[in-house]
Amino acid sequence: MITGVLACFSLSAMAAPPRDGSHDFDFARGVWHTHATQVLDPFDGGTHTVTMDGTKTARPVWNGRAWLEEIEADGPNGHWEGATLFVYNAKAEQWSQTYIDSDSGEAEAPTIGSFKDGRGELFGTSVYKGRLVLVRGVWSDITANSHRYEISYSQDGGRTWATAFKAYLTRLKQ
Repeated sequence: MITGVLACFSLSAMAAPPRDGSHDFDFARGVWHTHATQVLDPFDGGTHTVTMDGTKTARPVWNGRAWLEEIEADGPNGHWEGATLFVYNAKAEQWSQTYIDSDSGEAEAPTIGSFKDGRGELFGTSVYKGRLVLVRGVWSDITANSHRYEISYSQDGGRTWATAFKAYLTRLKQ
């Protein structure tokens, strides 16, 4: 009997604790220079783009279980502002991302996903030119002083992806 109890105890002790992803966005804290490229029609091969430069500021709220990000950038079409709210769901071990553009004041449909091996991927849907497409947001190449963010669209259920937006961010010294 004691052997059976010890066997059960060892198996449960060996089980990995649930992953705490509430710190996945800790790298983004602070003020960043952003160099962003918007692809005007991602499905035409990405030949027409608009480039913007600006600042992204990110700060944690709710003890890091959520993040608020504010973006301001300037490009050939003028000044652009936006805000993003990230919220961590500990039970699902996933993040949701909701973006709001200052021009429309409307919140986009959230994307949802998680980080694995230093790369974050969140997925959702959006309407592009009257057609529902899949959306994928990816954080990659994360270091203490830089990271990359890219949004891609798929119109074939995720078999192929076309880049719609990419940003290269470098930490500003404070």
